[in-house]
Amino acid sequence: MEDTTLILIGQYDSPFVRRVAIAMRLYAIAFDHWPWSTFADADKLAAFNPLRRVPTLVLDDGEALIESTAILDYIDECVGPTKAMLAPHGDARRKALKICALATGLADKAVSLLYERVLRKEPSQVWVERCRAQISGVLDAVEKSRAAHATSYWFGDAINHADIAVACALRFVREAHAGAFDERRYPALAAHATRCEALPAFRETVQPLIPPS
Repeated sequence: MEDTTLILIGQYDSPFVRRVAIAMRLYAIAFDHWPWSTFADADKLAAFNPLRRVPTLVLDDGEALIESTAILDYIDECVGPTKAMLAPHGDARRKALKICALATGLADKAVSLLYERVLRKEPSQVWVERCRAQISGVLDAVEKSRAAHATSYWFGDAINHADIAVACALRFVREAHAGAFDERRYPALAAHATRCEALPAFRETVQPLIPPS
């Protein structure tokens, strides 16, 4: 990918944008970063992604890829199976993808809950309670899974997409919803987040949360 110019659109306070950017840094893939907001820059974003969502990855030929998992699938294909941070097939791949799905689902529910709080004059209590239950349920599930793995990272001594997705989701939950993540209740996840956030790729790819208004 040395001769390509990739453009990653989106702000790093998005756990979805951040997981893509961190993976690309770990792969040593150069890219330009356009920190567009899905609210303030929606019209500009629509020219690349009709959903007006991030992340959006623009390839050198102008093709735009959307949704973090699909983008990372493309990136993994480019770096090849020996370097990809996800097993190419089998049980190992399915287990990692399940954790990725739980992490992105956690992030999605946390985003929904934030929007409900800041964009609606009268938030739906039913929706708020549903989101909180989903967030709590996922945290319980991934805490149990992480505690069952004594390795440095989730599935061994090398970081993979599941590690990144969970760490990015946890940072967002902590910043968006005070008290939702209790380190005493989730010690394995707290340790996991600390380990990941200490890595240069994480430290270099961070932005304080800017809620929409």
